[in-house]
Amino acid sequence: MRLRTRLKQALQQDHPQLFLQIPRQVWSMDWVADVQPVGRGESALKYLAAYVYRIAFSAERILSDDGQFITFSYRHRQSASLRTVRLPAERFLHRFLQHVLPRGFQRVRSFGWLSAAAKTKWQRILALLDWKQPQLTPPTPSPPPLCPCCHIPMKLVGLLPRPPPS
Repeated sequence: MRLRTRLKQALQQDHPQLFLQIPRQVWSMDWVADVQPVGRGESALKYLAAYVYRIAFSAERILSDDGQFITFSYRHRQSASLRTVRLPAERFLHRFLQHVLPRGFQRVRSFGWLSAAAKTKWQRILALLDWKQPQLTPPTPSPPPLCPCCHIPMKLVGLLPRPPPS
């Protein structure tokens, strides 16, 4: 019912011509959203995790661009093997833009007792659970790696810059 109401309002406001093409009885029918659990959700979580702190596609995956076609790598879902695909630039942009959120949407949103506005609720939950944050002890530093030849601890001299994608 909520989906139906929101869709109806959005169509009336943003696309009135399209709204008028929909028969009236559609809005009084029962809409059934059939949501069934599939597995434990690990695959969905893994898919969505790519969007939390980074985008789903990085520049390192673009292998070549000749002005007409884009060649890029991807990991096959079932076999987990790395594969490449060559697409016309327009088709590549179409695929990429399917992963861009519309204006006003947030990638990650917390609500309820996890929201920033619910600090007092969170404090109450912690008080009810009688939970105290444990003291943070800094991890013991791992010893430097040993030279395989002379077995003397190695020292970091510097870092090399990452090469540009080929």
